[in-house]
Amino acid sequence: MLVEAEINPTETEEKVKTAVANMFGDMLINVKPLQVGSVLVAESKSRGAIENFGAILRRDRVRAAARKILNKAVRGDTIGFFLNKQAAFAGHASFSEETGESPLGPLKVTIKTENPRELIDWLAPRTA
Repeated sequence: MLVEAEINPTETEEKVKTAVANMFGDMLINVKPLQVGSVLVAESKSRGAIENFGAILRRDRVRAAARKILNKAVRGDTIGFFLNKQAAFAGHASFSEETGESPLGPLKVTIKTENPRELIDWLAPRTA
């Protein structure tokens, strides 16, 4: 799993790290400078990151919406989607578009897996 997020000059690095940690738990984080601001790149090969995200989807009761978004986000062996950075900082899963919806920019999440549909069924099972 890979999570990328721009850190704008108006944000603190720690708050963006917290947003990522709130959604996915402990990840290996690197921060790279850009011309303006920087970019956070977080990686994990641990199932724990996915489990943490799945627990948030259940707690926030957004599994049906998540399932729809995740299914549309499959490209081969990859699931790619965006989360609202501010909602993530508050500990909630709110899906967003790449631009426009999140004033500070989104968290870009990329999950590589042999069977994306199986992972989606596990993360966001069909609700009755």
